[in-house]
Amino acid sequence: MNFLRLLLVFFRIGFMNEVQYRANFIMQLLKTALNFGWALAAVGIVYSHTDHLNGWLPAELVALLGVFTMMSGLIGVVIQPSMERLIEDVREGTLDFTLTKPEEAQVLVSIGQVRVLRIVDIVAGIVIIAAALSYRDGGVEGLSGLKFAVALAAGTAIMYSFWLVLATISFWFVRVENILMVFHSMYDAARWPITIYPGWLRAALTFLVPVAFAVTVPAEALVGRLQSDLLLATVGLAALMLLASRQLWKVGVKRYSGASA
Repeated sequence: MNFLRLLLVFFRIGFMNEVQYRANFIMQLLKTALNFGWALAAVGIVYSHTDHLNGWLPAELVALLGVFTMMSGLIGVVIQPSMERLIEDVREGTLDFTLTKPEEAQVLVSIGQVRVLRIVDIVAGIVIIAAALSYRDGGVEGLSGLKFAVALAAGTAIMYSFWLVLATISFWFVRVENILMVFHSMYDAARWPITIYPGWLRAALTFLVPVAFAVTVPAEALVGRLQSDLLLATVGLAALMLLASRQLWKVGVKRYSGASA
């Protein structure tokens, strides 16, 4: 309950910051629409030459694009901005203000920056998924929907843990922006099913930058192809990464000297 209370406070602050520039809302809508438009055009070009893409039908691939858009929104609302703020605070020595507060420091740095307008991507992703599945025979079965919810939650936890690890590295290295650029480049590859890529890239998108668990696995659950063992592996990986990122955070905080040093 305390976490939810803090999250609502930061959301309110983020909302107040955003309403100062109302044109940003229109720009975010246009950006989301253009991004999906280009992605949909690429899908159209691909399926003008084939009936399926490694077993993925057009409606299923559009559903995957919806998952990609929704996950981008989930990352962009609070995970990415908060982790970028953490990196900046470590570099400038202003993390002291967070560490001296009575609340758990990891919680505060994890939700300390909210970009409310990225909720547009979350809503757009849900609409895209619903529209794609409405054209797919059979829709979504109850078990598939449950698997999707579990896979999406696990994928979000994996992305949060991965971002926290990247941000925590800033305790040892002054600038980690180049690493963040690598993440963005590899995350863009997740707009397509990971199974279409060659083995080395598939391994990189699964184990090096685990975007496959954030997009392809939930999308497979939606279309009824996700095997139970892969779902269990995804949940297990999420738990492992949450634990590992927590331990790395503790070690990093002990190393932090602060502005007063």
